[in-house]
Amino acid sequence: HEGLRRWVADLNRLYRSEPALHSTDFNPSGFRWLIGDDRDQSIFAWVRQTDDVAQSVVVLCNFTPVPRDSYRVGVPAGGRWLECLNSDSAIYGGSDVGNLGTTTADASPAHGMAYSLVLTVPPLGVLILRQDR
Repeated sequence: HEGLRRWVADLNRLYRSEPALHSTDFNPSGFRWLIGDDRDQSIFAWVRQTDDVAQSVVVLCNFTPVPRDSYRVGVPAGGRWLECLNSDSAIYGGSDVGNLGTTTADASPAHGMAYSLVLTVPPLGVLILRQDR
């Protein structure tokens, strides 16, 4: 149970520290679907945002027991992105499938965004990313 306790504590800490996750809770402009129709790979992705694009947080969920390698997802800004939380991390009892903590967005449009990341999405996992500030 320690892994789940730690995940919830870290998730709550992230929620409090990232304005995009709480400051626009009651405003539709604070949420945007990125991927809601990938039936073949069972991935959902969305962005939580404020008026400041640098505060955006991107969330991906993989609902299959298969890691998704080289999975492209649109993001609102280029540059380096940090993997804030990965539910498959060993500290939560997972198998440590992920992106080694960082990845870089390139100018390849995807999902209505001008930039995108190519990620490894862990099996039955959640990734939460934010731009490096």
